[in-house]
Amino acid sequence: MATVPPKIKVLFSGNERLQKLKEAFHGKYGQEPLFFACAPGRVNLIGEHIDYCGYAVLPMAIEQNIVAAVSVSDSKTIQLANTEPKYKDFSVSVDGLSIDRENPQWHYYFLCGVRGIQEHLSLSSLAGMCCMVDGTIPASSGLSSSSALVCCAGLVTMEACQKALSKVSTFLRHMCFKLERSLRELLFNTAKLIEFNPLRATDVRLPDGAVFVIANCCVEMNKAASSHFNTRVVECRIATKMLAKARGLDWSRLLKLGDLQKELQVSLEQMLELVEELLHPEPYSREEICKTLGISAEQLCEDILSANTQHATDFKLYQRARHVYGEAARVLQFKAVCDSSPADAVAQLGDLMNRSHASCRDLYECSCPELDQLVDICLQAGAVGSRLTGAGWGGCTVSMVPGERIDCFLQTVREHYYAPDARRSALEKQSLFVTRPGGGAAIFIEE
Repeated sequence: MATVPPKIKVLFSGNERLQKLKEAFHGKYGQEPLFFACAPGRVNLIGEHIDYCGYAVLPMAIEQNIVAAVSVSDSKTIQLANTEPKYKDFSVSVDGLSIDRENPQWHYYFLCGVRGIQEHLSLSSLAGMCCMVDGTIPASSGLSSSSALVCCAGLVTMEACQKALSKVSTFLRHMCFKLERSLRELLFNTAKLIEFNPLRATDVRLPDGAVFVIANCCVEMNKAASSHFNTRVVECRIATKMLAKARGLDWSRLLKLGDLQKELQVSLEQMLELVEELLHPEPYSREEICKTLGISAEQLCEDILSANTQHATDFKLYQRARHVYGEAARVLQFKAVCDSSPADAVAQLGDLMNRSHASCRDLYECSCPELDQLVDICLQAGAVGSRLTGAGWGGCTVSMVPGERIDCFLQTVREHYYAPDARRSALEKQSLFVTRPGGGAAIFIEE
């Protein structure tokens, strides 16, 4: 069996980006890079905020990616630099890798990838290396720039330590699942249905005649430094326990809404009926949760709430559970339409995307006014479906547009969303683009 990642010889004279990165590397470190590692970003076509509840998602790798230029030494030091000046240089001993979870920094994602490979391969020591990172994935946009960096760092570590894996794609999916929760799948050339427990990927052929367009609303939300994301995770956990308690199950051992469905052995439609029957739309207070579960306020804080949700006082359990079970069903419906390829496949998929956004906006409340405005403009411009993608609270939309409408669509979105605002207008070139399935992760060697 062939080992991976693949090594691709590239003629740098024909690749302006790699040539510039090579020159920047030489300017920083006074030497030539030995190799380059590349990992793509991704766009989630449907299936938002359900992966950590145990349900499948449907992402697609994109052309935008992270590339690292690397040299190897016996210095026992990892030196990191970024072509983007706002990301500061960083240096650390290979024997002292540590990550401060309370103070998120860009280089910690790189160190996650290094540590993941070190632990998986049981490496007693790591090679010293100098790295220069360059990215074309907009940060905090919902296109998994941080996870691409984790994956890229894993590839760098394998190559620097002269190691390879026969199933690198499976391992790196597991590594990103464990270490960087915003992405589970990076290594593919088409859309994939990604399932968890066990982790597996299934090809999904997208319909002909439709193009996917990504548009950034130009609002950034760093979920690593915010409690919004963690609050939703906790609300889903509490909803799981409250529903399990109502059904007479051992609620203390159940953490995910998906696990509860498996335990009850019922359909997603039946789970939605249970939510309607057993949870009320009004927010739950700490006191009501404790009373229902028969626990103290201290137990709630210690055993259920996370460190940065200790301040939360109200929990929207009904809305979060309805979104998760509904979105999980939409993912399966999306794949079924792609598999069966009916004459109106594009229209059906667009409707599913629209319902997904409505659920994210109204039930999971992970949208923002700018995202909602952008979705509305995209639909008015000719998209058959448009929705937020990624964690939300900012970032990007993904729209499905019939191929014959694409030029008019792009022009309308430019005129109505980007042009009226000076800041958005300045960012438009890197914020609005047609996306195509991207390549997989790879190692580049200069030819």
